Amino acid sequence: MRGPAHSLASARDTQAGLTLIELMVAMGLGLIVTVGVVAIFQSTSSSNRAQTQLARLQEEGRFAVTRMKRDLEMANGLYCSNSGGSAKPVEVSRLYLNGLRAPMVYSAAMTSDISDLTTRFSATSGSNTYPSDPSAPYSMSSYFFMRGYDCGLTAASCKPIDPSVVLSGSKGIPPMGKSAGSRVMGTDVISVRYVDAKLGWAIAEGGTSITVDAKGAIDSIAIRPRAGEPPASEFSNDMAMLADCSGAMVFAVKVAKGTITPDPRWNYFKPAPPKSSASLKLYDFERGGFQTVTYYVKAVDSGDGHLTGALVRRFNGGLSRPLAGGTEEELVRGIERLDFRYGIQDADGKVRYVTADVVDAGKGIPCPPGEPNPITTVGCLWRAVSSIEVNLVVSGQNPLYTLAPGELAYTYGIDGKTTPTAPSKHKIKPSDQGFPEPMLRREFTAVVAVRNFNP
Repeated sequence: MRGPAHSLASARDTQAGLTLIELMVAMGLGLIVTVGVVAIFQSTSSSNRAQTQLARLQEEGRFAVTRMKRDLEMANGLYCSNSGGSAKPVEVSRLYLNGLRAPMVYSAAMTSDISDLTTRFSATSGSNTYPSDPSAPYSMSSYFFMRGYDCGLTAASCKPIDPSVVLSGSKGIPPMGKSAGSRVMGTDVISVRYVDAKLGWAIAEGGTSITVDAKGAIDSIAIRPRAGEPPASEFSNDMAMLADCSGAMVFAVKVAKGTITPDPRWNYFKPAPPKSSASLKLYDFERGGFQTVTYYVKAVDSGDGHLTGALVRRFNGGLSRPLAGGTEEELVRGIERLDFRYGIQDADGKVRYVTADVVDAGKGIPCPPGEPNPITTVGCLWRAVSSIEVNLVVSGQNPLYTLAPGELAYTYGIDGKTTPTAPSKHKIKPSDQGFPEPMLRREFTAVVAVRNFNP
């Protein structure tokens, strides 16, 4: 018969613990498994961050192109049309363009009333030199409807001129730099102008009406809004545009209680209403008659101590011109490069894409037909632009230091890089602009047809 001592010994044999060697082996295996799990987690986390960043930059790139397209395709737009007549080719360039239908300017101070334009007559601006101040009504130059600016890494490299000089005013677009609030180095700028047909007052029975004097010149215009038209109080500028489907005229006015009268102090002489009064409309020149949209890229703090680029849409001179409805809004972040090329179409239908300075100077290409005086020949080739090529590089904004060198590579046709290339091999490197290098970047390209091209 077994006693208590035997039972106690059996219990000790059954409950024996791990040896030191077994414990070390177990801990080692556990450590290996833990390291593997952490590595998998880190890899998955890095991959998720990269995929999230890629999805975001692709969405932002598409949005940026789409938003710019809305304005760029309206460049040169008048009410109702800016083209017509018989198209005639120019012998040397073989440009095929209709006669000029730019507004006739009666005001002696018109350039001071166009947002984002400080160029004056009797002055040089980049490739263009204005003639002496006009002394009679003149057709508005194509130079005023569209102008681009190509910029490298310095203000001196900007062609035809540094846009921060031309698009200035009290709060103009900033000069280039590497600090928040500066314009991003190596990015282009473009300004386009067009008429917003919805904002005018139709000259019609029971509505807005024109009174003429004994000589047939405009004596006054009484604004009587019809359904869907802005209130008379919306006319707050000192410039008016009277337009029909054949052309337009711009003249200085005085405003009093919904009635405007030509201002003899600032007009060459009182204008007469168009002979054809079909679909005639009155516009406040700057608030609706001639809107200005400027796109540029501004450096902003991304919130983590790094800079990123923001696409900015500046409208009617920005915040410095509240009476013109001026605004300046940040549309999307992550924009690091912005370049435009301008399509010039010849009589054979071939399109050549050139830089802004080539269009501005019109080197080797004479003005299209219909330029009636020296003023309209300044920058005359801008009305021959049939399409605009938009090129962007969009980044993920936040650095990802786990990216492999191959993941950092990207293409950009403007730099001649059609296969993925490291950031340091591009013509303008992110470090040149003040941006961190370890980020995903992608190229976006789109061609925008200018719907108001004068074919």
